[in-house]
Amino acid sequence: MADLLRSPLHDRHLALGAKLAEFGGWEMPLEYPTGVLKEHAAVREAVGVFDVSHLGKVRVTGPGAADFVNATLSNDLGRIGPGQAQYTLCCDDATGGVVDDLIAYLVADDDVLLIPNAANSAEVARRLGEAAPEGVTISDEHRDHAVLAVQGTLSDEVLGAMGLPVGHDYMSFAVAPFAGADVIVCRTGYTGERGYELVVPVGAAGEVWDAIFAAAEEAAGGVTPCGLGARDTLRTEMGYPLHGQDISLSVTPVQARLGWAVGWSKPAFWGKDVLAAEKATGPARVLRGLVADGRGIPRPGMRVLLAADVPVGEITSGTFSPSLRKGVGLALVDSQVTDGAEVSVDVRGRREVFVVTKPPFVTPGVRES
Repeated sequence: MADLLRSPLHDRHLALGAKLAEFGGWEMPLEYPTGVLKEHAAVREAVGVFDVSHLGKVRVTGPGAADFVNATLSNDLGRIGPGQAQYTLCCDDATGGVVDDLIAYLVADDDVLLIPNAANSAEVARRLGEAAPEGVTISDEHRDHAVLAVQGTLSDEVLGAMGLPVGHDYMSFAVAPFAGADVIVCRTGYTGERGYELVVPVGAAGEVWDAIFAAAEEAAGGVTPCGLGARDTLRTEMGYPLHGQDISLSVTPVQARLGWAVGWSKPAFWGKDVLAAEKATGPARVLRGLVADGRGIPRPGMRVLLAADVPVGEITSGTFSPSLRKGVGLALVDSQVTDGAEVSVDVRGRREVFVVTKPPFVTPGVRES
């Protein structure tokens, strides 16, 4: 894995005995010796910390930066104000397919920080750069910042013990000094639990990581380091899509049931015309959740069938749910397949029964107070 990018915390992961794997061009922790099941449980029941520094960082600055982002990405940035964040989509203008899903941090009218997925960061930056008007600058800051996700019901206690701001509204952020750097503390995450994502200058990443562990010992009885394996089981239990599997250039927001992240009344955004037409006519396929009725574990690419072995789609994401102790997944299926229906999945030649179920599949232990 010599050609892969590495997190600024790479040595710390090695010291913790992490099993590393390639993801989006980066060498990142897949799991630690504790194992995926315990890492998953730690987030659902207490607190875990993820290094997600592979996520992209694209900054859009200059007069009218926010207006430019709003005229290109799907969601309506006008619905939020400075200090708030928003889930949005970069769609292809011709097809409506999803180039990437990302979080937009509205710093100011002339400063928007975008957090795309690792594999798509350069493409998002390229598309924005080609469309940017004079005076608006697109900066790819992929390797300038680390991102640490502190997730779980005790995340407030851990970050509060570090002196970082906590308790602000979901999808809002605050900037605070720590380790000689400005740290963005945002109430976001990919687990469904209460938690925060910290955007940290690379030079301070190690000190912030160490401080999380030190603070957690006293404030929460410790914090569990978590890898991408647990991140995947946690997000699948919530039904959160993963780009490259559940959404892609060949899957539109309408098909993925992400219309809530589209500002339909905006004058313009990439893909608006084709997406509005698809919304009006109805998509031929939609992304649905599946929960096993038996012991079957779905995996991407497996066929989904109705009675008489009629194929109606395929699994896009699937895993064993540590919370439910059964298989769960997402599948792109024909639009006539609705929630509550029973389908079968071809699991290595066996027909396993699944119930079409609207995510989330579990009730997270989110603390709202």
